[in-house]
Amino acid sequence: MSHYKPDPNKNVNLFINGIPVTVPEGTRILEAALKAEVRIPTLCDHPVLGKRAHCRLCVVECDGRGKLLAACANDVWEGVKVVTHNARLVSIRKMILELLLANHPQECLTCVRNKNCELQSLAETSGIRESSFRHDPMDRRPPVTEDNALTRDMSKCVKCGRCVEVCQEVQTARAINSSCRSIHYEICTPYGQALADGPCIFCGQCAAVCPVGAIYEHDQTAEVWAALKDSKRHFIAQIAPDLLGALNDAFGLPPGTLSAGKMVAALKRLGFDRVYNAGFSTNLFLDEVNHILPDRIKNNSKLPVITCCSPGLIKFIENSCPDLADHLYVRKSRWQMFAELAKKHYSKSPGADISKITCVSVMPCITEKFKPRPSTADADGLRGIDLALTTREFAGMIRQAGIDPAVLPESPFDGIIDELPRPAAYMVVREENGIRETEVNLGTFKAKVLTVFGLANARMVMDSIRKGECDAAMVEIMSCPPYLSALCQSCCRPSP
Repeated sequence: MSHYKPDPNKNVNLFINGIPVTVPEGTRILEAALKAEVRIPTLCDHPVLGKRAHCRLCVVECDGRGKLLAACANDVWEGVKVVTHNARLVSIRKMILELLLANHPQECLTCVRNKNCELQSLAETSGIRESSFRHDPMDRRPPVTEDNALTRDMSKCVKCGRCVEVCQEVQTARAINSSCRSIHYEICTPYGQALADGPCIFCGQCAAVCPVGAIYEHDQTAEVWAALKDSKRHFIAQIAPDLLGALNDAFGLPPGTLSAGKMVAALKRLGFDRVYNAGFSTNLFLDEVNHILPDRIKNNSKLPVITCCSPGLIKFIENSCPDLADHLYVRKSRWQMFAELAKKHYSKSPGADISKITCVSVMPCITEKFKPRPSTADADGLRGIDLALTTREFAGMIRQAGIDPAVLPESPFDGIIDELPRPAAYMVVREENGIRETEVNLGTFKAKVLTVFGLANARMVMDSIRKGECDAAMVEIMSCPPYLSALCQSCCRPSP
């Protein structure tokens, strides 16, 4: 095996289907083809994951040799002549797809990924109308829903390995792996255990990279619709404004078409009594910093204080870092705390009994769907978030209600500002490799706060705390990996 490291400052000249292309050394054939406006089909490749070459759909010919190379796993070299499409390659790719479809459920119309499935798109672009192989799925297991958060339908798995790599290499949760060989090869969990019984934190990254409908968020829209029919209950929603980009994509609208006001109007038309801006949850978090850090520092209590953005991460601390569990200030996420405050705020309205208020959280990820065991309800039995919807579920409800969000009038968020603290003065000092250092002004002194994105970084920071090398007063762990840190930052930005 070669240990040569490509020099990105050195250019390589090659030909893609006769078109001259110049790319930096270390560029994969798949990426070089895009420079020539040529798209090579692939099912296992993903921009944030490593080289796998599992599906073999991206095979190409190089320099007229008979041997085929996987474009996703091989770098270009000087002067190579690559052929990406010819009769032989098209026939090979079509056969691979037909073999996949022969072992895949034929229920596209009712699949959660209908019109958003990479296998479906590849079959369409390849012109597959019928298969040469008899349809005989080997895996007939029914879908399994894990803790109201994730649904795994392994009968639809194409064994691309994306979920395994993002879980093991990116998030380092290692809750999903593979086993057996040949026709018995499968994607599974360690020892076949349920996800909730293993190290899974329900971050949803496996569902985000899955090209088909093998793993996806548990759809709670039916539960929300059923709840909204109860005339004796009151319904409030907390919504993250950073949903806008994904919501525009879901409706095929240009960026900037939908606004926060239109989202509020849509929720009101769906039947919600109040809609709150979940962005204010960060104000709560900073207020916690303002209250607990001075006392902890003054009393030489355990530092740093650890907070988490989701119930799954609290599970990670308690199970994987039990020696640091006493550093947790509160075993609730900022969204749960904000939802409880919203319920208490709305219960002051005439005729609103807090026990009859249902709070629905609308967030870009599935983390708030997971309900840990035992419940994280308050001692008085109050649970902040009752149901959680992702962007896809929210968009689905809008469609089912026949609402055109693009033409809705603007509607403001309901007020809860009077009960919320003003954000403390803070300044981002630096951010590198998914770890953001913030300086918070606590009046008489300043405190260092670390915001850590992804489990891999969280493990590194936890180790530094054990060794006494972490000088931060507070560490907040976010479930999103570093490449999604921009999304997390928009979620966690203080509201003015």
